[in-house]
Amino acid sequence: MSKKFVYMFSEGDASMREILGGKGANLAEMTKLGLPIPQGFTVSTEACNEYYEKGQKISDEIVKQIEESLAKLEEISGKKFGDTENPLLVSVRSGARASMPGMMDTILNLGLNDQAVEGFAKATNNPRFAYDSYRRFIQMFSDVVMGISKSKFERVLDEIKEAKGAEYDTDLTAEDMKNVVARFKELYKEEKGEEFPQDPKTQLMEAVTAVFRSWNNPRAIVYRRMNDIPSSWGTAVNVQMMVFGNMGETSGTGVAFTRNPATGEKAIYGEYLINAQGEDVVAGIRTPKPIKTLEEDMPEVYQQFVEIANKLENHYKDMQDMEFTIENKKLYFLQTRNGKRTAAAALKIAVDLVEEGLITEEEALLKVDPKQLDQLLHPTFDAKALKAAKPIGRGLPASPGAAAGRVYFTADDAKAAKEAGERVILVRLETSPEDIEGMVAAQGILTARGGMTSHAAVVARGMGTCCVSGLGEIKINEEEKYFTLGGRTFHEGDYISLDGSTGNVYGEDIPTVEPEISGDFAKFMGWADKVRKLQVRTNADTPKDARIAVEFGAEGIGLTRTEHMFFEEDRIPKVRKMILAKTEEERRKALDALLPLQREDFIGIYEAMEGRPVTVRLLDPPLHEFLPQADDDIRELAQDMGVTFEELKATVESLHEFNPMMGHRGCRLAVSYPEIAEMQARAIIEAAVIVKKNKGYDIVPEIMIPLVGDIKELEYVKSVVVKTADEIIKESGIELTYKVGTMIEIPRAAVTADQIAKEAEFFSFGTNDLTQMTFGFSRDDAGKFLDDYYEKQIYEFDPFAKLDQTGVGALIQIAAEKGRATRPDIKLGICGEHGGDPSSIEFCHRIGLNYVSCSPYRVPIARLAAAQAAVSNGQVNLGQK
Repeated sequence: MSKKFVYMFSEGDASMREILGGKGANLAEMTKLGLPIPQGFTVSTEACNEYYEKGQKISDEIVKQIEESLAKLEEISGKKFGDTENPLLVSVRSGARASMPGMMDTILNLGLNDQAVEGFAKATNNPRFAYDSYRRFIQMFSDVVMGISKSKFERVLDEIKEAKGAEYDTDLTAEDMKNVVARFKELYKEEKGEEFPQDPKTQLMEAVTAVFRSWNNPRAIVYRRMNDIPSSWGTAVNVQMMVFGNMGETSGTGVAFTRNPATGEKAIYGEYLINAQGEDVVAGIRTPKPIKTLEEDMPEVYQQFVEIANKLENHYKDMQDMEFTIENKKLYFLQTRNGKRTAAAALKIAVDLVEEGLITEEEALLKVDPKQLDQLLHPTFDAKALKAAKPIGRGLPASPGAAAGRVYFTADDAKAAKEAGERVILVRLETSPEDIEGMVAAQGILTARGGMTSHAAVVARGMGTCCVSGLGEIKINEEEKYFTLGGRTFHEGDYISLDGSTGNVYGEDIPTVEPEISGDFAKFMGWADKVRKLQVRTNADTPKDARIAVEFGAEGIGLTRTEHMFFEEDRIPKVRKMILAKTEEERRKALDALLPLQREDFIGIYEAMEGRPVTVRLLDPPLHEFLPQADDDIRELAQDMGVTFEELKATVESLHEFNPMMGHRGCRLAVSYPEIAEMQARAIIEAAVIVKKNKGYDIVPEIMIPLVGDIKELEYVKSVVVKTADEIIKESGIELTYKVGTMIEIPRAAVTADQIAKEAEFFSFGTNDLTQMTFGFSRDDAGKFLDDYYEKQIYEFDPFAKLDQTGVGALIQIAAEKGRATRPDIKLGICGEHGGDPSSIEFCHRIGLNYVSCSPYRVPIARLAAAQAAVSNGQVNLGQK
């Protein structure tokens, strides 16, 4: 028997998400629940993968199964596909396993042609509606399948509306719509050199192919990379009987949520349009009505809608995002899915669902995406400055937060401005999926059109970016790059501020303040801390950073980079003196001047950490980084230091390295200049002694020797550290224990970790350098070519943002196993950027590391990701209340 690629809605259920995609599995489940679902069939994700394996061709077997399913659908509907009397029309939608809003393309009213539209007009007794449906189909098919820009069709429609003095599409008559269809077909012929396709089966196969093709369009690839979705998942295609919201005043279409996706409040929330089709609501071309007014327009329909919405939430045990259509007062549900929500809403919903008895605490932990917590840590406006500011306009508060920056009108300009270090506000008439990179670059997004469920709103909420949409009174000229609002004109590069929580827009740059956290957050994070096995530390170089991290729940410091302290204004001259010293005696003299400053740094950090563990890395970067490179700067420094320009220039040149990343740095510096390691060890231990005496904290300093590749390097530098530390402790007369360990960031260290563990009491994996050394490319240069790798699908993600578990991860696992074999109680942690990435944290949990360390603002993300890793790996009973 041949493999099954196509499933009727009645043949599946929610558990078949991997094969049917999210949308298909939910349509099958809703069919099973007996809800009013227009019937149809799903072409599976396996068919998509086969399409790519066969060189982007749909096999005869899949075509045959689609035709068989179509025949079954004709039987269910009592209509014939391509019939001239009463044609069956379908929608074609993508539906990947993970929800990818706006990333893939939808086609409605498929099956119409010049004959069928006449039959359709007779059967519905509504010619205007029939031709409106046909013109929509021509536009969508041309855009999605044939790649003709939809703005060309919009221009034709606008011309016809203008000539008729019509404000909305709904003001056009049947004759006007016939004219639109004729003009659209002319445009198609101009663009493609052939007539618009009239055979419905050709239309259908072209549409299915287009959905498969769109799985690998550039915006889908960017979205997958941002959301850890593998390309191997593929997308399913859902072919569904059309129901029509554009049949007149007793029809409509809408999008709704069972709870408010911005705040989490328990109340049906959403919008609809009378006499419209689905894309009108999402595209934001007309501004929709709030769902509550449906109670006045059609009370029975509203009642049924609320009942089904509640049934779906109770069934899926999560907030639902639903699309519905009303055809002549009959309600149909077109899809449901777990709704995207802001971080504040996600926390509130998770906590409320537990308190309502629908789910357990452990299940609640899986309802919040750790990366979303970032949003809660985002700025709000300074209250005083906000009070003094006057809004120049008010749109819909589509995604909360506060943003201020310079105005840009295109995604490319926004991206370029962000790369040049500017704060950016992206201003668009409406956003479309093509704008994704500009939206990622922006601090805030402002659109003239669109409701709370428009593309801009949904994508901004998902990214935690502040967004104001549907600002009707703004006049935007995207070509000439200016807009007018509140009687003022703003050009590209002018400052504005957006308040995504109120919808207010301000014509100035309002200062923002950091957020505070309480309530649901504390309760929810308490549940996370109860179940996680991994400890979460922070990377902090100052007492201020350390205090912020502790507020966010950090349990220690996994990395203090001592070189960051050397760059401060009062220290850099002393560091330079040390570098320029010609003899050890001169160098020690310069180091003596640095000692009290380093000691003070560590006292501040120990006091902020109140006895929690602190890992301090000895000096890591090459010395040339502390010296100027330009002649003018060298001349100025030579004067300050009382040396000749030539002498200083010669020193700078002597320190130049062809590949500094692999040069004279880390433990290699301490091998050449042991007095540097000696001074740093002295500062670390003396500070610990002082704080222990003064504050009573039981401090166990962890001294980390970086970039070790051979046990003998570690032996040598450790002997310098131990000799210094033991002398100071003996002199102090107090008991103090300390640990000496190393950073594993060279592949050789990972594969000889059993030897290195003889000397190291802990390993901290420096995954930034370990990734560079393993891949053999530099983090600073990789950006220039990685885009080509994503585009050609050689890599699916940035290995510096998300740990490469196959290569770098294998080295970490080898080092962990070998280290434990030698020293069973060795402490193992990770302190690269990956320490705040959820999928990397899950890997660290799986291989049994003790802790992850990340920047202060990512500490809550890491705490939740560590808890989710424990729950997902079956180490917590999901059923416990």
